[in-house]
Amino acid sequence: MKINWGTGLVIGMALFMGFILFFVYRISTENSLNHDLVTEGYYQKEQELQDDIYAQQNTADMELQIKSFKNEMGYMLQFPEGYESNKIKGVVYLYRPSNKLLDFDLPIEKLTDSKVLIPDHRLLDGRWNITIDWEYEGKQYRFKKQIIY
Repeated sequence: MKINWGTGLVIGMALFMGFILFFVYRISTENSLNHDLVTEGYYQKEQELQDDIYAQQNTADMELQIKSFKNEMGYMLQFPEGYESNKIKGVVYLYRPSNKLLDFDLPIEKLTDSKVLIPDHRLLDGRWNITIDWEYEGKQYRFKKQIIY
């Protein structure tokens, strides 16, 4: 039997459609190929992101910003004057991009002055990302800074 170009075209299209249908079936039924890009608590994460944006905006709206500097005892974070230090509560997160085993956090509770010291023995030389999540009189703040220690 002789196959003309029209019959060959139909056979080629049928084989291609069969391949696509097989591929779709395999992806939809095989669990090892299941890769969801959305987290389980998608709306919860979105709300947390929005809260993060508000906290960063609150920090940007402050008249005086948090000061940070290196001294002989470590790295000092100083909250602006005008904030009662005993009302400041929160956490300082230190993230080391090159080694997650070095990450740590320091709680901010009952400050006697408006300073938080990150001890020198906890910080190795290199890059650190500092994030301060803090609250003052019910208002959330977030301060971020990258340093080279």
